[in-house]
Amino acid sequence: MEDVLKVYSLPYNEKRPVVCMDEEPVQFLAENRKSFTSSSGVKYEDNEYIRNGTASIFIFTEPLAGWRYAEAHEKRTKIDWAKQIRHLVDDEYPEAEKIVLVMDNLNTHRISSLYEAFPPAEASRIADKLEIHYTPKHGSWLNIAECELSVLGRQCLGSRRIPDFKSLQKEISPWAADCNAKQKGIDWQFTTEDARIKLKKLYPVLS
Repeated sequence: MEDVLKVYSLPYNEKRPVVCMDEEPVQFLAENRKSFTSSSGVKYEDNEYIRNGTASIFIFTEPLAGWRYAEAHEKRTKIDWAKQIRHLVDDEYPEAEKIVLVMDNLNTHRISSLYEAFPPAEASRIADKLEIHYTPKHGSWLNIAECELSVLGRQCLGSRRIPDFKSLQKEISPWAADCNAKQKGIDWQFTTEDARIKLKKLYPVLS
């Protein structure tokens, strides 16, 4: 926990951007009967729906720059994660000396996943651009990207039924572009000093 909080206290550095990453599954729900809106403006939807498969949203955000990137994948495998990381390194931050990457400790979020997706030299090149900091077990609230996923859910997806993969991608890409244009960032206020007081019970008791 303190390691991640120390990362969040770092000043902005375009050569060493602090980027948070998270992913979230999405259930596709197609309408069994088409909804309609009445002349008075009330929308009616049938309670019945058709389960239409799942997908996963990958999101990256650099809080100090007010930047985020979101993309949907049909799966959430090691290969999918590795491809997203290569995109981050080569397309989003090609000039960075090192990307300070904060994410949760899933088994797919490993340097070894790069080696399963790419030849050794390519995997090593990508890995050398990363400085990884994992959030602790049961500490996903420390991942700012999780906050971004929450905002995405409220502002973009809401409680609407997303019927398929193409529809999902059409929703999240414009949302990210709009937020980036408005430079919407996250002002993280919780510090190590706060943690030592408010979360004292998490620390070992020294005799």
